[in-house]
Amino acid sequence: MKDNIKKSYLLNIVGILSIYLILKLLIGGNVLNRYHISIVIFICINIILATSLNLATGFLGQLALGHAGFMAVGAYVSAITAVALKSSGLPDTLMLVISLLVAGIFSGIVGIAIGIPALRLRGDYLGIITLGFGEVIRVIINNMKSITGGAQGFTGIPRIANFDNVFWITIIVVGILYALTHSRQGRAIISIREDEIASEAVGIQTTKYKVLGFAIAAFFAGIGGGLYAHHLAFLDPKTFGFMKSVEILVIVVLGGMGSLTGSIIAAIILTILPEALREFANYRMLIYSFILVVMMIFRPQGIFGTKEFSLSSFLHKLRYNQIISPRKEIKGDE
Repeated sequence: MKDNIKKSYLLNIVGILSIYLILKLLIGGNVLNRYHISIVIFICINIILATSLNLATGFLGQLALGHAGFMAVGAYVSAITAVALKSSGLPDTLMLVISLLVAGIFSGIVGIAIGIPALRLRGDYLGIITLGFGEVIRVIINNMKSITGGAQGFTGIPRIANFDNVFWITIIVVGILYALTHSRQGRAIISIREDEIASEAVGIQTTKYKVLGFAIAAFFAGIGGGLYAHHLAFLDPKTFGFMKSVEILVIVVLGGMGSLTGSIIAAIILTILPEALREFANYRMLIYSFILVVMMIFRPQGIFGTKEFSLSSFLHKLRYNQIISPRKEIKGDE
């Protein structure tokens, strides 16, 4: 059993390294230009945002509509921290790590402050209150002109996010979330989604785990916001409105609520699709919306549902089919 787990992890590491090396070769060979690299970075940022929201909405089962608020907190805190550290002479990578950690911790604290009163509610009421909190955060940022620049935006942010550090930060975030969802705490979180009353009956502290899941989701949303700030080097409060929260939620629903793999695949599709449809500017959003509607009609559980993709299982199935198929053919000939 342990050998199979080690083999599975080794295959995943090999797969991740292969993807990284392929992308590096494409960048080095000028097959991917700055525009394409920017899309890849946005894919990574959306993966972080979607997988973190999936923890709160998919695994915990709580409808959260204010994820863009935590992203905004992380973006502005990371930007302010980086500007303060700019004159310190620190290497860009270290400056980025410090800024993101500060942003994540600050977003997590805001997540706890919002989660404690909000998570007493359920369903639509929780969605409405988190939506309200998300808008409150944006309005506060909009009115703190001396710190955030207000409606004019925040400028002068060090552009220290590049393909390499964004890619590996995304891998680390997804790895931590995967480890969490397969841990004892993760099973407690999933049990709350399945049946909160039964979870309480067997002694699980539902309030504690709901706030924990919400805070971790906010923490990683803050990191995603920090990467966004250091990639664009400019922040506009309008970016973090209600529609941004909806965009992130759409990625989670399309991929499958309760599947990190689904969120990754959906983030890739929904980041590339609008860019691929730019040639059809007049019909781009219509085609985009139509595809989402068709997907939700024929696959309401999302691309992966609650399942995860395993490279070792996939290879095992391929090998199994190759072994079984010839036997079937021989049996048929007999």
